[in-house]
Amino acid sequence: MLEALARDLRGPSHADLTRAARRAQALALLALAAPGLPLGGLYTLTRPAPLTPPWVGAVTLLAALLALVALRLAHLAARDPVGPARGVVLNASMRAATAPGVPFLLGCVFLRQPAALLALWGMAALALLAAWSLVPGWVRSAQGRTEGLGQPSGEGRQAAPPLS
Repeated sequence: MLEALARDLRGPSHADLTRAARRAQALALLALAAPGLPLGGLYTLTRPAPLTPPWVGAVTLLAALLALVALRLAHLAARDPVGPARGVVLNASMRAATAPGVPFLLGCVFLRQPAALLALWGMAALALLAAWSLVPGWVRSAQGRTEGLGQPSGEGRQAAPPLS
C-alpha cells in the first residue's frame, strides 16, 4: 500500500493525487483504529456495566459531534494558503481520518453491548463516507490555487527574511 501511495504521489494527474490522499487517509485511520479492538477486547474481560439506552444515545451524539469537529478541522487544513498543494491535500486527508476513528474507538469500548456497538460503528461508517467524499473537493481546491500540484501556492512571493 505504501508503494502505491508513493506511485500515486508522483503521478501528474488530479486522479493520482485523489488516490494518494485516500490511501493516506486509510493508512491514518488504520493506525488510529488498530489498537481499538485489542484494547476493547481487554476491557470487555473486566465485564463493564452496560449503558442504558439514553446513555448510548448520548455517547453516539458525542461521537457524531467529535466527528463533525474533526471534519471541520480537516476542511480548514485543506484551505491552507501557504503550503504546497500536495502536502495540504495529504494533511487534510489524514486529519479527516480522525472523524471515523473517534466513533470507532468509542465503539470498541462497547463490544459487549450490541446496540451501542452498532450505533457507534454506524456513525464511524458515515463519518468515513463523509471524509472519503471530501477528498476530490480538496484536490480541486488545490488545483484552483496552483497551476502545478507540486508547486507551493506562494510561488513568486518574496522569501521571508531569516529569523535572527
